[in-house]
Amino acid sequence: MMLLLQLFWEFFKTGLFAIGGGLATLPFLYDLADRTGWFTAQQLTDMIAVSESTPGPIGVNTASYVGFLTAGIPGSVIATLGLVTPSIIIILIIARFLTAFGENKYVKGAFYGLRPASTALIAAAGLSVAQVVFIGDTSSVFTFLDWRALILAAVLLVCTRWVPKVKDLHPIVFIAFSALVGIIFGFAA
Repeated sequence: MMLLLQLFWEFFKTGLFAIGGGLATLPFLYDLADRTGWFTAQQLTDMIAVSESTPGPIGVNTASYVGFLTAGIPGSVIATLGLVTPSIIIILIIARFLTAFGENKYVKGAFYGLRPASTALIAAAGLSVAQVVFIGDTSSVFTFLDWRALILAAVLLVCTRWVPKVKDLHPIVFIAFSALVGIIFGFAA
């Protein structure tokens, strides 16, 4: 029972302070991995990859998965509820008061001021993911960078930006291609 309460509380805090969507939850999830040991940074990277390629919000998908890893189906439900509860509470409060204060310059300023914080959280998440993906074994200069991941990223960048017939393809094609390359070359190993 204590584990379920702890899951709810940890994901409640994540949902409360991760303004800007699912990617903004990632710095909190990396911190959670370090503090609790419920999952590793590599597992979180795998969760992000799966969450980005499946329907549903990334934060909810990762909360559900971490909850399941930690305490099975009840943990999955509790972690997900913990993550979404702050949003529900905040939306109800804002809906009640925003109609009266929607045009207030301070309210508009507060929402405008949240944009940089949201951007910073998403940028921190992107850097954390890039570090896990591109930085390999740090014991040797030759294995410091994961060259396979860098080459794959470069190929995808060139194809999506400068190859006319390729850049117009649907994003699912690139997700499937990346998954296939990951399987063939053992990126998940």
